[in-house]
Amino acid sequence: MPAVYTRPELAAAREGWKREEKTVVFTNGCYDLLHPGHVRLLEQCKSMGDVLILALNTDSSVARYKGPHRPLLSQDERAAAALALDAVDAVTFFDEDTPTELISVVLPDILVKGADWSHYVAGREEVEAAGGKVVLIPLEPGHSTTNIEKEILARN
Repeated sequence: MPAVYTRPELAAAREGWKREEKTVVFTNGCYDLLHPGHVRLLEQCKSMGDVLILALNTDSSVARYKGPHRPLLSQDERAAAALALDAVDAVTFFDEDTPTELISVVLPDILVKGADWSHYVAGREEVEAAGGKVVLIPLEPGHSTTNIEKEILARN
């Protein structure tokens, strides 16, 4: 059953998935205002393995990264929306500027990021050193929370 995991709970679950020889896929982001681009990216991630972990930036992390008016939805609301998708098996949070520390704990078999992050994929070195692989997925044009937010504000 999909759930929100603390870091220690996720580490323990990862050990279980490893024993069960399940392929674990990991991706991360803010996922503020879940949109079709997010949904399709998560579905692509899930198609690569047995278990998909989505690591969400905490509210304070989003505010540091995106500005004081974000997130638009709280981390608990963002987690609930993500867990409602069939593709997502586990959600966890990270408050650091990058998920590198979390990725070092989980060591997924496959680390996925949008191709807009090709210049830097947090956790790449750790995953590849453990025998995993990194996959970059092209983003769908026209789907961006920032653009949705701008469109809403422009209409008012």
